[in-house]
Amino acid sequence: MKPLRPPPSAPPEDAGHRDHSHCAHDPARAHGHGVDLTPARRRVLDELCAAGSPLGAYEMIDRLAAGTGKRPAPISVYRALDFLVDKGLVHRLASRNAFMACDHGHGAHEPAIFLICDGCGAVSEVTSQAAAESLRSVARSVGFAPRAQVIELAGLCARCHGAEPS
Repeated sequence: MKPLRPPPSAPPEDAGHRDHSHCAHDPARAHGHGVDLTPARRRVLDELCAAGSPLGAYEMIDRLAAGTGKRPAPISVYRALDFLVDKGLVHRLASRNAFMACDHGHGAHEPAIFLICDGCGAVSEVTSQAAAESLRSVARSVGFAPRAQVIELAGLCARCHGAEPS
């Protein structure tokens, strides 16, 4: 598990250098999911991946405007975000009212677990087969058909907690 946003104490050279080959916006991965992205959706996904951290819709609008000189309509950005969330390429973090590109490329119906550090703000996306099986079992036991499975855990990362990750 790696933070998607470097903590404030990270050296500046780390903040601008990110390997985006893991991001869901990779054309091969998006096509593999049966997703054809319009230019507007592609720009939204590219910005989320380049940010490497959660962005609110209005932050997204500002970033898109800075890149093109034209401010997109909020409804068009929200529609793009809704589409990308629906396709499993982007996740919505309810606690932050923000969106971020999927870091794992897991199935759309598999749970995404976000570890959100209260100290430095780092957000890590992890998956767990055990959590997936447990959630499926709980839902099945009451006849519930989940649409999305996003779990957010707030606390301190290993760096802020002063412990080594296990």
